[in-house]
Amino acid sequence: MNYLIVGIGGFLGAISRYGLALWIGQKWGRSFPFGTFVINVSGSFFIGLLMYLFTEKFMVNPQWRLLLVVGFLGAYTTFSTFEYETGRLVKDGEWLIALMNVIFSVFAGFVALKIGELIAKSI
Repeated sequence: MNYLIVGIGGFLGAISRYGLALWIGQKWGRSFPFGTFVINVSGSFFIGLLMYLFTEKFMVNPQWRLLLVVGFLGAYTTFSTFEYETGRLVKDGEWLIALMNVIFSVFAGFVALKIGELIAKSI
């Protein structure tokens, strides 16, 4: 049953990631990987928020963590895409944009995680 729960969450997370990345690419362009950046930062935020709520604030069925964090957010966040896009930027000689992508994504993702935790603590 747990595999099915993770699979459902993963299916929905992957579709959400794909749709949001397409929309952001069309809206803001593709010279900088904004779609992946926004997805990874928002995913970090929601992982911080939900994990704190699920482990510190509320007694919830562990299957909610499997569905939302492991399944949905696990498929929604795009670390492997982030790595590929950064490697592609380096291959194309765009070292500065690649470095900005690494620094901004890691820093903003960590900050988003902590903001999610802070918001969860205040609930």
